[in-house]
Order: sequence, then C-alpha cells, then structure tokens
Amino acid sequence: MTEHPHPLPRERRLAEALVGLADTLGGDFDMDAHLGRLATACVELLDARTAGLLLAGPDGALRAAAAGAVPELLPALDEEGPCLDCYRCAATIDVPDLARCDELWPRFAPRAREAGLHAAYAVPLRRGQEVIGALSVLRAGPGEPPAGDVELARALADAAAVGVLQRRSRREQEALAEQLQGALDSRVVVEQAKGMLAERWGVGVDEAFGALRRYARSHRLRMAELATGVVAGSFDTDRLRDGAT
Repeated sequence: MTEHPHPLPRERRLAEALVGLADTLGGDFDMDAHLGRLATACVELLDARTAGLLLAGPDGALRAAAAGAVPELLPALDEEGPCLDCYRCAATIDVPDLARCDELWPRFAPRAREAGLHAAYAVPLRRGQEVIGALSVLRAGPGEPPAGDVELARALADAAAVGVLQRRSRREQEALAEQLQGALDSRVVVEQAKGMLAERWGVGVDEAFGALRRYARSHRLRMAELATGVVAGSFDTDRLRDGAT
C-alpha cells in the first residue's frame, strides 16, 4: 500500500505551518530558511506549483528572497510581476491567465509560462498597516484559485511577516542592549580613571576629569579608550597632567 505523502489533515498541517512561521525567536534562526518554509507551505497546502517572495530589508531595499521550486523566476521577481505590484500597492493581485500579461510584464509572464506556470496571485506580507514584502503563489493551470486558497495564503504570509518583524525587533533590542552596556562600561572605566588620577595627583575628581577630557580632545581619542589605558597602567599619566604630547 502506497503511503499518502501528507497523512495529516490539511487543517493540522496548516496550523503547524502557521506556528512555525510565527516562531522565530530561536537562537538558530535563519531568514532564508524561514522564507523557504513559507514557499514550501504554499506548495504543500495550496493549489500551487511554486511560490515567489519579495522582502524589504530594514533599510527599505527590496530583494527577491525565495522562489520555491522554480529558481529561474527569481531574477525577474524584483523587476516586475504580481509580487512586485502587490508590494507596491499593498493589496492582493489576482492573475487568472498569465498569457494575457505579456504587455504588462514582458519579462516575467513569458518566463513563467515557459516554466509551466499559467496563473498567479500575490498577497502582502504585512502586520497591521506595515507591509514588508509580498508572497506570490504560482499555479500550473489558468483560472481562479480554489475557494479559500487566497485566504490561506494571506494567513501564511501574515504569520511569516510576524516572524520576520519579531526577529528584527529582537535584533534591534539586542543591539540597543549592547550599546547601553558599552556606554555603561565606558562610564565605569572613566570614573575609575578619574579616581585614580585624583588620588595620585592629590587633586579633586573634577580636575582629574578635566585633564582626561582635554587630552582626549586634543589628541582625538575616545574618553573610554584613554581611561582604559590609565586604569590598565599602560598610559603615562604625567602626559595628562602637564599636557605633553
């Protein structure tokens, strides 16, 4: 007896796909693999031969991020086609017959048909009003997609968008935490250097700090870098006090 390729009910597989696409906080997260899972889910759960993706980076630059099982379409995705139009207008694009789109998409439409694709639709990757890309589902036969498929594609795209934005937010938070920790470490080492100089010279901490600041400015050094040398004993502190170069 031949084993069915998808023994689990479609609803179960859809639920698992949605959970997987939204969960991107693991330490081993890979963006390309994440987008590849979205393309694979579309092929497995929808009437689709392949799926294409466009993703806008944090800087707004748009690039083709994945193209399922038809990689020859990848170079054209960010130049024209339903995926790009969908991203630009932030709305669903439905193309029942790519044979009628040669004038609209002179590169994409012929390539798609050569690859055996004759219909497509595209939905935005969005969270609320923020659109970060688009997902295009490409089908072998012309005509409207089966009832409910576009809504399922939207659900998959929304889950993927949540995952991408969640990951970006975490990276931003980690970067901010590193910056704050760096600023704290710099403040601590400067305070240590001030205290050491004040004790060594028998002056107030304000005078010691003034010497540090003047030397750092005149020699275009970072205060933290200079203070680290003072604390580590690798810098001749007499140069700070008498202003020698």
